[in-house]
Amino acid sequence: MLVLGVDPGASATGYGIVARSDGVLRGVEYGSIITSSGDPFPSRLQHIFCRLADLIRRHQPDVAAIETLVYAKNAQSAFKLGQVRGVALLAAVQGGIAVAEYAPLQVKNAVTGYGAAGKGQVQRMVQTLLGLHEPPRSTDAADALAVAICHHHSAALRHLLRGKG
Repeated sequence: MLVLGVDPGASATGYGIVARSDGVLRGVEYGSIITSSGDPFPSRLQHIFCRLADLIRRHQPDVAAIETLVYAKNAQSAFKLGQVRGVALLAAVQGGIAVAEYAPLQVKNAVTGYGAAGKGQVQRMVQTLLGLHEPPRSTDAADALAVAICHHHSAALRHLLRGKG
């Protein structure tokens, strides 16, 4: 299974594609989609959408796992984050792939075993779980990889539970 993980952000949207083969997770591609705060917000949304749509077209993942809204310091930030999530959801649906959504607490629990884990802990566990030579430098990319890993773990658990039911 191939999963595109997305960590939405107005300035930097993290993405991470994680494959699972024979029970082994592998990072395929990851990074951040950076937008300039000087550009009009609709143009920034378009840039994020186009980059995600291109990733979906090139890699053809089975599912997009997208992090849900987290606490925002103000309403304006929450609205912008919601709009970024919207274009990520649209890119997935238009790309013909399934969508799964995970709360930040779920993601941290799945990757580190601790829902209040810090960014550094998430980066190190992503490195370990994917067998990377070094942790992802971008915390946005690490978070996106963590969302994809969370989906892989959740899918494996659902598969096991179906087999025993």
